[in-house]
Amino acid sequence: MAAILQAKDAEEWTYRGEGAVNLVLAYCGSSPQFVGKVLRIQKVPNDGPEFENGHSALVNHESLLWGKFEGIVSAPTKEIAEQLYVQKVMCPLLGSEHVDSGIHVLVSRGFLEAVDNKVLCQRPSWRVDAARVNPLCDSVLLIADHSVFPHVSGSLKEDFCVSVEIKPKGGFLPISEFIAEENAVKKRITRFKMHQALKLHQGKISQISKYDPLDLFSGSKDGIQRAIKALLLTPQNNFRVFLNGSLIFGGMGGAADSTRTAQSFHDGLKHVISAKDGMHVKGFVDLLTETIFKSGLWNRLLEVQKLDAIDIEGAIHAYYDIIFQPCVICRQRGGNKFSARYSSIHSMQRDEKVKIVRDYLISATAKDLSMMISFRSKGNMDQESPYRAVFLESSKQTFCYKASFIDLDMKPLKKMEYYYELDQQIVKHYVQMVKDTDALDCGESTQESLKSRACTSVETGSEFFVSLFA
Repeated sequence: MAAILQAKDAEEWTYRGEGAVNLVLAYCGSSPQFVGKVLRIQKVPNDGPEFENGHSALVNHESLLWGKFEGIVSAPTKEIAEQLYVQKVMCPLLGSEHVDSGIHVLVSRGFLEAVDNKVLCQRPSWRVDAARVNPLCDSVLLIADHSVFPHVSGSLKEDFCVSVEIKPKGGFLPISEFIAEENAVKKRITRFKMHQALKLHQGKISQISKYDPLDLFSGSKDGIQRAIKALLLTPQNNFRVFLNGSLIFGGMGGAADSTRTAQSFHDGLKHVISAKDGMHVKGFVDLLTETIFKSGLWNRLLEVQKLDAIDIEGAIHAYYDIIFQPCVICRQRGGNKFSARYSSIHSMQRDEKVKIVRDYLISATAKDLSMMISFRSKGNMDQESPYRAVFLESSKQTFCYKASFIDLDMKPLKKMEYYYELDQQIVKHYVQMVKDTDALDCGESTQESLKSRACTSVETGSEFFVSLFA
């Protein structure tokens, strides 16, 4: 490792974004060690213990899950355990060429506190309320900035790189026999679409998204294009676009989140897509559609997501058994009929139960990750470029592209209970909302009713995209 990053070094790092677990900073200085890199810095909940020192790796029962993967259980810190999780678990599943497990860089408490203060005004308010930078970490993770291409010797100064970050969410409908009859809607409506209704009710979003993950994972160009257009209309925290590493479209999600305007997005694309005025966005949609269709990566991702074979309603029973606790769900629900439904899980061998929970948590990572796809004109790159190419028919341009999976966080075992409770809350709210909508007897479909309720706050100039896609 290089010298420890100090408080003064915080000036060379800028806020890029964040998830529930980590803050992401992009480098804006001149050190060759960090050019083209980003830092992932661990956060701690504001409502938890004062701070976690990062020196607790896995709890005892988690060792059962990850003991078959070399080094994870014996990792001295949580950060190293999570890096090994990416290397040993996610890389083989998603492809090492599309995953960067990164390296650890030592940091001082002064650096972490300086970063926390510097980015405070740039973070979404609901993220600030939820968590802050953990000042007691010894190290942070340094990984490639996937929103840009590595510097190409001899490349033209005016080269531009446009990158798209997509958080696709779960791309299949569960068919598990362990889903309760009252929750059968889960087999017809995607988790993402049901969760939108709850988020709108909670004020976490201002508008229901028309995006359906099933479209993106459909394997058809029409479905993929429909998904991209929906993401453009309501990006929330599922769709962002960067030009040379700078955000030009999208935001961090949330009802009051500020986003880059449609006009700045259109102006940025003029540097990349050769098209008549007003046609750059359509060209970009075609380029992204063609790339997703040809890459095959979504099929690979879907296979990992489908490791969740029996749904949380089944996996939660295996969870209680492997942590040696009476099944809370069986005790709460009671009844011979209910108990009989899940007896086959409770009677499984321990190794089978461990596999169910391990696969569920791996699937949870795959459902919550992001895909970063970056494009650069092939005409300005070495003809021996290692990157794959895609041809945009409308502009007669050939682009090199690279695709990377990011945000591959290890999900804690203790989150199984949270996943179950959230799942039940999402379904219960959606079912009740449908009943309320039907009771209105206004001739509107559920989705149209939601749309009319949410149209008071339109995100990112969506009228602009509506006119383009009409």
